[in-house]
Amino acid sequence: MTTGFFWDERCFWHGGGNYAGMLPVGGLVQPAASGGLPENPETKRRLKNLMDVTGLTKELRLASAEPATREELLRVHPASYLDQFKALSDAQGGELGRRTPFGPGGYEIAKLSAGIARDALFAVLKGEVDNAYALSRPPGHHCLPDFPNGFCLLANIAIAIRAAQAAGLAGRVAVLDWDVHHGNGTEAIFYDDPEVLTVSIHQDRNYPMDSGFFEDRGRGAGLGTNLNIPLPPGCGHVSYLEAMDRLALPAIRAFKPDVLIVACGYDAAGNDPLARMLCHQETFRQLTRRVLDVTAEVCGGKLVVVHEGGYSEVYVPFCGHEVIAEMAGSDTRAPDPFGDIWAQRQPDARFNAYVSGLISDMETALA
Repeated sequence: MTTGFFWDERCFWHGGGNYAGMLPVGGLVQPAASGGLPENPETKRRLKNLMDVTGLTKELRLASAEPATREELLRVHPASYLDQFKALSDAQGGELGRRTPFGPGGYEIAKLSAGIARDALFAVLKGEVDNAYALSRPPGHHCLPDFPNGFCLLANIAIAIRAAQAAGLAGRVAVLDWDVHHGNGTEAIFYDDPEVLTVSIHQDRNYPMDSGFFEDRGRGAGLGTNLNIPLPPGCGHVSYLEAMDRLALPAIRAFKPDVLIVACGYDAAGNDPLARMLCHQETFRQLTRRVLDVTAEVCGGKLVVVHEGGYSEVYVPFCGHEVIAEMAGSDTRAPDPFGDIWAQRQPDARFNAYVSGLISDMETALA
């Protein structure tokens, strides 16, 4: 198995504005000691560092990327938005949309992040690697065509998909989003597109609070190619795997994509500050095992994983390391430092049964 790993140090240099957690500093909101938004470079930088220390990096095919071109961006984002973003980036930086601040040069870094996702996808579709992991930053799954939000400035995965389709490398594409927040940007971009299946497993009404509902199934020619799987707060390992097995994977099998892209957030982990789920390292390993198996079944193993959220600087690296090691078929592992804690903190059988009932209701509605 050859696994590509696409990254660039410059993506770690993307900087947010003067925030204290999720709140802009000012008035009665004091500056935070850590500074900035929860989306900061350390979760991803420490993932790369951990891979270097364990030796996993040596087992991967590493590459950077060229930034996405304006032509590629225009397939997803209107010129008016790109021009506004570029002008502000060339000046002092600033903020567009909701909670998407950036510093000088933020436009160029966001283009590079999109280029990393694109090149990872192209490498898999061209057969240069078996699968690939894109350590993109800033993330992208919340970004609407003309409205950045939720730390996302450009729609990285959508830009990559449109570039691959324009190059004739792929027709039907499936996107599975297991970030704990609803992938509203990806959904919106492909909502009426019958050639792109979007599936999102997320905490119900976390972010955005006004999207991610099961009833939202697509529109027009795209009706039936959007699937939201909202789960209640408190779900853990058992419920996530059940949602995958009974809802997400059957949808992917039925769609028969040319390639599967995973929008991979680690914020469903039990110690993430921006969610209330109880997943852990082994959850992400088993989710990865399942997508490897389904892609082997329906599209010759073509799998691309694009990094999205996850805000525990300590724990994200251990979850990401497990995903990448599983993709590479590697025995190089970084054992879960919280393993004993997760064994004690999982939901009890009654809660799992309650969630199983919700999944059954969704399964029945889809039948």
